[in-house]
Amino acid sequence: MTASTLLDRDEQAIQVDAWLSAAGRGDQRAFDSLYQATSSMLLGVCMRVLGDRSEAEDVLQEVYVTVWRKAVQFDSARARASTWMGTIARNRCIDRLRSQPASALRAPIEVLDFAEDPSPSPVAHAESGMERAQLDDCIEQLEPKRKVLIRTAFFEGATYEELSARSGSPLGSVKSWIRRGLLQLRACLES
Repeated sequence: MTASTLLDRDEQAIQVDAWLSAAGRGDQRAFDSLYQATSSMLLGVCMRVLGDRSEAEDVLQEVYVTVWRKAVQFDSARARASTWMGTIARNRCIDRLRSQPASALRAPIEVLDFAEDPSPSPVAHAESGMERAQLDDCIEQLEPKRKVLIRTAFFEGATYEELSARSGSPLGSVKSWIRRGLLQLRACLES
């Protein structure tokens, strides 16, 4: 990754922040530009969590309605616009999953099969930058079981109980693995 690539990405992130702030003041053109710049990334987040394109597109529409309504609350000093909107998308997807009846059809977690996925996901294509690279490096440092549990909890919104049932591990162990994994991630990200 070259210095000019990093600079371009930083400039893009600053522009997205500016569009979101302008949308908070009611600027529809800025909102349109924001949509054009971020919709593929947010669709990738929705697809990763929901696994169904139709559902992801429905949730994406809800996400942008929420972004338009809450854009005035965005504070660029606290987070980047893409992070703020990604959190909204993820939470909307989790709400959608939780509103559906519990499904016994969810596949059990296979730690070894899930730990190394050679194909890039839509999220991997859509998200980039130094923060993502640092997070990926830190996640890779986790032991496979913690890595899988944390990813499943984040992308699928699974509860401790669901993770315990799906992994076939005791609830206390699952909680402990996730807690230790998150502490390890925090220490890695702060270093």
